[in-house]
Amino acid sequence: MGNRGMEELIPLVNRLQDALSSVGQDCSLHLPQIAVVGGQSSGKSSVLENFVGRDFLPRGSGIVTRRPLILQLLSGKAEYGEFFHCKGKKFTDFDEIRKEIETETCRLTGSNKGISPVPINLRIYSPHVLNLTLVDLPGITKVPVGDQPADIEYQIRDMIMQYICKENCLILAVTPANTDLANSDALKLAKDVDPQGLRTIGVITKLDLMDKGTDAREILENRLLPLRRGYIGLVNRSQKDIDGKKDIKAALLAEQKFFMSHPAYKHMAESMGTPYLQRMLNQQLTNHIRDTLPAFRLHLQSQLLAMNKEAEEYRQYSPDDPARRTKTLLQLVQHLAVDFEKLIEGSGDKVDTVSLSGGARINRIFHERFPNELIKIESDERALRREINYAIRNIHGVRTGLFTPDMAFEAIVKKQISRLKGPCIKFIDMVSQELITTVYQCISKLSSFPKLQDETERIVANEIQLQETKCRDQVLLLIDIQLAYINTKHEDFVGFTNAQQAYNHNNKKAVTGMAANQGVAPLSSLIVIRKGWLTISNIGIMKGGAKEYWFILTAENLSWFKDDEEKEKKYMLPLDNLRLRDVEKGFMSSKFVFAIFNTELRNVYKDYRCLELACNSQEELDSWKASLLQAGVYPEKVTVDGQGNGAPENFTDPQLERQVEIIRKLVDSYMTIIYKTIKDLMPKTIMHLMINNVKEFISSELLAQLYALGECSALMDESPEQRQHREEVLCKHAALKEALAVIGKISTSTCTTPVPPPVDSSWIQPSGLTPSKKAANSGKPAVRGHAPSAPRVPTHTGPTASMSADGLRQLTGQPNRAPPSVPRRHPPAIPNVK
Repeated sequence: MGNRGMEELIPLVNRLQDALSSVGQDCSLHLPQIAVVGGQSSGKSSVLENFVGRDFLPRGSGIVTRRPLILQLLSGKAEYGEFFHCKGKKFTDFDEIRKEIETETCRLTGSNKGISPVPINLRIYSPHVLNLTLVDLPGITKVPVGDQPADIEYQIRDMIMQYICKENCLILAVTPANTDLANSDALKLAKDVDPQGLRTIGVITKLDLMDKGTDAREILENRLLPLRRGYIGLVNRSQKDIDGKKDIKAALLAEQKFFMSHPAYKHMAESMGTPYLQRMLNQQLTNHIRDTLPAFRLHLQSQLLAMNKEAEEYRQYSPDDPARRTKTLLQLVQHLAVDFEKLIEGSGDKVDTVSLSGGARINRIFHERFPNELIKIESDERALRREINYAIRNIHGVRTGLFTPDMAFEAIVKKQISRLKGPCIKFIDMVSQELITTVYQCISKLSSFPKLQDETERIVANEIQLQETKCRDQVLLLIDIQLAYINTKHEDFVGFTNAQQAYNHNNKKAVTGMAANQGVAPLSSLIVIRKGWLTISNIGIMKGGAKEYWFILTAENLSWFKDDEEKEKKYMLPLDNLRLRDVEKGFMSSKFVFAIFNTELRNVYKDYRCLELACNSQEELDSWKASLLQAGVYPEKVTVDGQGNGAPENFTDPQLERQVEIIRKLVDSYMTIIYKTIKDLMPKTIMHLMINNVKEFISSELLAQLYALGECSALMDESPEQRQHREEVLCKHAALKEALAVIGKISTSTCTTPVPPPVDSSWIQPSGLTPSKKAANSGKPAVRGHAPSAPRVPTHTGPTASMSADGLRQLTGQPNRAPPSVPRRHPPAIPNVK
């Protein structure tokens, strides 16, 4: 056996597992366990009872164990049992333990012989046991009996696989000696998940029930049907002994006497029987825990480090201390102000790399969405020319005017300026909504104090609404100021004389063409407005299907390349006569699509009348549309001629046509000034009246208004969830510190057993395969070469052995070996009962 310090590690692991479970946390460390696997009536329950030395497991016919039983055996002075679901209750009567197992099993599975994978945790303290952790699993069955489900075999098999598939699970394969070992279901399942046999120990029970003249000597000597770790023979109590209440101590003495007196087994009696199996399992479990101890300690330390700060805050927090409540309120409000300012102004810590938030979204509204709304207003060229036409004619009345009336210009300009109110109010609403979203994002951190969170949301939301009203009034005032006086002396205004000259110049330009610039690329074609990835989504599958390209938009054309290296150009599309329209999002598509088409009904690209371009988000779509509008590609409702002067109304009077064209140019000139002014003033106004005021309010006024409520103590009442979370964090933190402190004191020197050499275990057919006819027809399997005998467990304490000796450690040290695959058969269909 190993030293005493190492044996204390197993109870520590058990205590840690309970400590983490008590706070609702999964240990997730795959703690070493010993799974007992075998068929029904193979003697599994007798093996476990022999370990404890008492009768405590349910008995009966058919499937009795219907839930996994995690049995922790701990050496102690008193003898009693404890269930995890009955904390604090000690069971000194083992008949009550049996009844509690039956009751807890029926609570989940009922009485229809069904099974459940939810384990029952039982801890037994006794001076007669060694420190072991075992898992008793339901017995393997083939045919459903009574009202058992038709797929009971597969349910049990899946449950067993959940435990034995773990690389650090020791498999105790129990097989009765009076059955054919080659057909052992337990060995077949073990072979599936442990083909090397490094963690499988064979147990042969019921040796006293073999036919006279037969024995299992060759099996126990590991010469016939060998296993790498060999076999251990046991003699269990018979059903008659159990019914007669034969004492287990007497049964263990009878077992020892059987091996000492049997001529076939007496030479290996020291390595047979329940006491030897206990020592061997304890040695393997202890060695395995020692091998996993470094990673185990590192995992606990990382968890403890992550919890230190939070646990320290909770430890200092006193929920009923008024001074502590006031200090916490002050800190929370200060943190709220800092978090809000960071989201608005931007910060390098905790940057969101998934989506835009806070100030970045408001900036996008400033410089993409608002200009887009303004361009939509100024882009309806046909309607503008019609309004100018009607204005001129209505001003002249019954007379025919010889000169262009300046009243028509002023009327049209004022109407255009008044139309700005809608986009500006919408602009304020969008910013206000983003502010509220940002504030809620910050206030969500106050969820530990529900009343404080609700009051803070109400107060800040009211302040945002108040500032929004002030900002709306100020913006409407700015527009009214622009309406009050039309400044035709503005330095950027073209004036009537220049408008007349421009009209005459454009007429000449339309006749002579652009011959002077032929062969010379305009400077605007070199100015890049936008770059990015777009998907051409309307290309048929036969022609390659939808594909993503790198697009470059300039003031003259739209080009796309194979990739962002911009070396292989696919196409260059001039922007002349191109228009933009929205495309509805497809039912199964996650893309956002818009289309580009030619107003003269020409093909835009190859055989396609329009080009459908797809983006990954609505934000990206709005940004591309704003860039195209900046390049002169207007929405579908706009109709302009090749010179960008708009499709003229069908005028019968050339003089009226000239007057309309002059006023249109004057309106364009003046409205350009207005648009520049509004684009510049709107973000400044909102920033000053809304955003900065809200920031100032949160940092300096919010705390005062919370105090003014007169319920500061009630505001800091914790939510039940927060109180429970604090207690769980403190409990888990204490459990981790205690575990690490105890682990640090434990010596890791122990005596190990060398790993047995490999043996030929091909005689075990995997459970998912069918044995060959030859093996099925033969009376007994072929005799194989002699294999080394099962290793004996040393009973002395010595210095640390070679670090590569333990088989389980060698198993975990094979990173290149893939985990064993578990063959799975589909369960049969359940027949319909009529």
